[in-house]
Amino acid sequence: MFDHRKYSPFPALALTDRTWPDKQITKAPDWCSVDLRDGNQALINPMSVEKKTKLFQLLVKLGFKEIEVGFPSASLPDYEFMRKLIDEEMIPDDVCIQVLVQAREELIKRTFESLRGVKKAIVHVYNSTSTVQREQVFGMERDGITGIAIQGAKWLKQYAAEHPDTDWTFQYSPESFTGTEMDYAVDVCDAVIDVWQPEHGQKVVINLPSTVEMSTPNVFADQIEYFCRKLKKREHVRISLHTHNDRGCAVAAAELGVMAGADRVEGTLMGNGERTGNMDIITMGMNLYSQGIDPKLDFSDINEINETVEYCNELPVPARHPWAGELVYTAFSGSHQDAIRKSMAYHEAKNLPHWEVAYLPIDPLDIGREYDAVVRINSQSGKGGVALVLERDYGIELPKWMHAALSKVVQKATEQSGREISPEEIKALYDENFENVNAQWMLDGYDLHTEGEQTQAEIRVAGHSLQGTCTGAVGALCEALTAKFGCEIEVTHFDEFAVSKGTDAKARACVGVNLNGEQHFAVAVAADTSAATLQAVLTAFSRSAQAATQAA
Repeated sequence: MFDHRKYSPFPALALTDRTWPDKQITKAPDWCSVDLRDGNQALINPMSVEKKTKLFQLLVKLGFKEIEVGFPSASLPDYEFMRKLIDEEMIPDDVCIQVLVQAREELIKRTFESLRGVKKAIVHVYNSTSTVQREQVFGMERDGITGIAIQGAKWLKQYAAEHPDTDWTFQYSPESFTGTEMDYAVDVCDAVIDVWQPEHGQKVVINLPSTVEMSTPNVFADQIEYFCRKLKKREHVRISLHTHNDRGCAVAAAELGVMAGADRVEGTLMGNGERTGNMDIITMGMNLYSQGIDPKLDFSDINEINETVEYCNELPVPARHPWAGELVYTAFSGSHQDAIRKSMAYHEAKNLPHWEVAYLPIDPLDIGREYDAVVRINSQSGKGGVALVLERDYGIELPKWMHAALSKVVQKATEQSGREISPEEIKALYDENFENVNAQWMLDGYDLHTEGEQTQAEIRVAGHSLQGTCTGAVGALCEALTAKFGCEIEVTHFDEFAVSKGTDAKARACVGVNLNGEQHFAVAVAADTSAATLQAVLTAFSRSAQAATQAA
């Protein structure tokens, strides 16, 4: 049943002197959204007029200057929506609406009726030209198909002349362009252009659709470069692309097609469209943005875009959708989290002129995403990510040597639950395992007296006094604990930080203590560094077997 031999490879174009591989996109193409027509016809439940209006308003807000709003001759809701836009003066002066129509007179006539009173519009006429369509659907030779295209072009010109106050642009698509012999694709478009005579001022768009994606993007780019070279009046028309995503390459094909000479790109938000979808304008636009090119569209509130598209299309935006998905700026992997944490700190410290952060191709803030979604924690996460969550959400900066201990506690919790853990839960685990302390081990006060290199310390804990003499306050406390409990105690790690500034400044002390060969870590915050350090040692000791025995 699964037999590849029933298919044949798509023939490559013999274009040995292609130039597009050496080109670079330096500016955004002209964009045309086809969400309201091509996207709408692919929906399980086509949009109501209310939903079409909501999506149209979003497209205008994003900055689209050309918007295909429907197929008014084929659908009453599309016709009514067209009239709503015109009668209620909803079309901004700098926005040109586009409508689609087959090359049939009765449909063209009704299309122009729907556009009555519009200030400017693109009328997009098409007919199928591919070998398969000619042979298997229409049973016609090239001349017959060309005749349909020419007649359709004449009807557009005829009916447009009845509305001289409207600024008309004519657009023609040889449907299934990629399945059409390239010499014939050029011939049929030349014939249409000869009718419209753009050299005398008529605005013309030639749209080249990959109605079904049939080849790799490089072959499509060869087709576009060949077409642009051979078209007789190329300088007088805009070349537009309309790629579909059957092979998953619609964006790549459009990008290479622009490199090959196209001026304009049609697509939809999030790539909604028939079969696997249309070219995704969000993806292509953000691709340009990430390369320092102004996409001429405003995607700064990606959450609003997602919500509107999901509401109007009744389809979810996948969590891993390029640029726009909920999880695309989120790292669960430990190595990724650590790299993001270090890279963002480096970026801030060096004040780099351009964004260069590991695993984040753009700054999520640019499109309205918060940093709290960048690092999220589950059982696959590492020590750097857990530490970053505490630092980011709670301002708790821990020394690197504590990261592994904290991560071990969090990973155990996530492995037991089998799910992602929230920042609030991480904070609770941190408090429970490193900062909270039983009242029996709370520091009540201390007195330090230093003579030479020796410090005599009296540490008051829960009404009891611990006394010791050693080099420094911490050493003296350790001596006192050893004398009272007969344990071997050594402070192996120590760091302190200022938590705040001014008269209410506090200090955070982090310690690692070896108690009879067992490692314990603790953190304490107090009004001064000595108090914070002594409390941290007491808190670490409170986790030991000796402390448990004392408590019993």
